[in-house]
Amino acid sequence: MKIYPYERLNRPVALRVTSVSLRLADGTRDPLETTAYSTQQQAVALGVAGHDAWVSAMIGLSATLPPGANAPDAPWSDLRVLAVLTDGETNIRTSVELRRDTGDGRDWSGSLEVLRDEHVGRASLAAHAVATVDGVHGRAVTETERNWVIDTVSQEPTRGLQLDVQKASFRRSSREWLHAYTDVPWIVDVSARVPTVFVNTDVEGVMGLLESSGSGVDGKVRDLLVAQMATDAWTAVFHGAIGDLEVEPGGGPVFPTDWQGEVLREMLPDVVPGAHVEEALRQVHRCRTGDSGWVELQTRIHYAAVRRADAAKALAYAIRSLEQTNRGSDT
Repeated sequence: MKIYPYERLNRPVALRVTSVSLRLADGTRDPLETTAYSTQQQAVALGVAGHDAWVSAMIGLSATLPPGANAPDAPWSDLRVLAVLTDGETNIRTSVELRRDTGDGRDWSGSLEVLRDEHVGRASLAAHAVATVDGVHGRAVTETERNWVIDTVSQEPTRGLQLDVQKASFRRSSREWLHAYTDVPWIVDVSARVPTVFVNTDVEGVMGLLESSGSGVDGKVRDLLVAQMATDAWTAVFHGAIGDLEVEPGGGPVFPTDWQGEVLREMLPDVVPGAHVEEALRQVHRCRTGDSGWVELQTRIHYAAVRRADAAKALAYAIRSLEQTNRGSDT
């Protein structure tokens, strides 16, 4: 938790997406259906319309400040609400000022334009209430607790980890770095814009099993294999995210704004149970960069990855299927 040298609101801004439209290359507008954004997931998928050459997206926004923001005795003045879009991949930051809906209300609205050329994947959208406090202009008095994800390529509005799965012959691939891993069935690459799992087609039978659609023993073994692959992926992306943190001047780690931030927010509650995610991030960062604690933390990281992969469920189904098959053979 950050400490501020002035009074602030103790509750966050509620931010909602109310509409989404695309401006196409011919200048026309394509209003998207409500399926393009999810309030529950707090995510927008700009690829849902299937347009490859859209120029920009206009996102309608509504923000509600918590009680007390407009109180007559509030210790601030010149209250404003800003919507801020941040893309850690392209280092682009866009902000717009929202308008108050009524003279003394707590609801604000407006729209933000997302330029396609400025983004390659996911960006983070937040709302900040700023005001003049103790004579200092532009001080933040509250903000969103959970930012929206603006995904410029996805066809589904979800904030969960998105993995790209590709099959390749590790022995003959044009990606020469894969040649060093010819004896493994898959490898996870977290250096790409989207974390990628490469499946080795040189391993006999692995693709046939992964692509099978049966519901018998083969299907349960496939699900078990996918769960193991997902466990490896979650472990790899967590280490990739925690190993590439920006650090504030005071030495504290900063949450990433892309998929790395989503991974950390998803896994940290299991890695450091009982701690707020910001405090959990600081603890993990201290363990990784300090003299002790990092080795002991690997068990918690693996536990968090296994939970995300639903490995226990896949294993239980596989065991149950094998027991039924064995009982059938005995009779």
